[in-house]
Amino acid sequence: MSNPSTIGGINLLPEDQKREVYSRIIPQGLLKRFNLPETGSQRLQSLLQFKFAPGATDVEMSLYHEQRFPDPILYGHLSDTLAGQIHVLLYILNDPETPRFGVDRMPDGSATRFGTLQRNTQAEADALAAGLAPGQVRKGLRLLSPAIETFEQFIASLGHDIYFVEPLYYHNAVIFERYGFTYQMGKKMMDRIEAGFREGGELHLRLDESSPFRQKRASESIRLRSWAIHDGVLGEPFTNVTMYKRIGKHAGVSSCPGCAW
Repeated sequence: MSNPSTIGGINLLPEDQKREVYSRIIPQGLLKRFNLPETGSQRLQSLLQFKFAPGATDVEMSLYHEQRFPDPILYGHLSDTLAGQIHVLLYILNDPETPRFGVDRMPDGSATRFGTLQRNTQAEADALAAGLAPGQVRKGLRLLSPAIETFEQFIASLGHDIYFVEPLYYHNAVIFERYGFTYQMGKKMMDRIEAGFREGGELHLRLDESSPFRQKRASESIRLRSWAIHDGVLGEPFTNVTMYKRIGKHAGVSSCPGCAW
């Protein structure tokens, strides 16, 4: 029997085989950073959680650095496209040694879906002041480069040479550009955003200091632009942006050249 090439196919495997395949996504540098054992060990299995029901075409993976910690150090949500390619819906690397900001919950405990459903603006303002980007509950681990390299090895092992990602926020799209991704859809929106934030542009004029998220200097910062967009400065949500990357190739796309983080 040939190896499965889709998430749906992997999810039909016995559980131990599914865990082995999906564990290939974990960068070795992440295990070393937190003194975690190899992926096949019993101790790591207790820290590695999956949602991968037979018949499902998606998988959620959460890797914790210790038991009962509130946030995983690695979270991934992958699905199949209609064409059987791999689509990354969400990928997060959390630094557990940094302060946590409750942008994912309202004061009453209800979920915000990272601010896309509803917003805990006080927590967001605190996160902004601490240097975080929209959607982050903690600072990242600065391991995206080895993580992408490991992920591309996983994609290649499934027989693919291309994969897709869904940037949840503006800054995610820009980061993906810098790691070699290009656009399946959404490039016109990114170009419109760049033009809008230039001196005299409609978005630049809306940076009126009416909230902590609309600072005048946001035009020159990817992170602050992203907060302004999250705050609604576009007049519409940041949606319908899909990107892709060919393994081992850099597309050379830059929608905001010269803009600092």
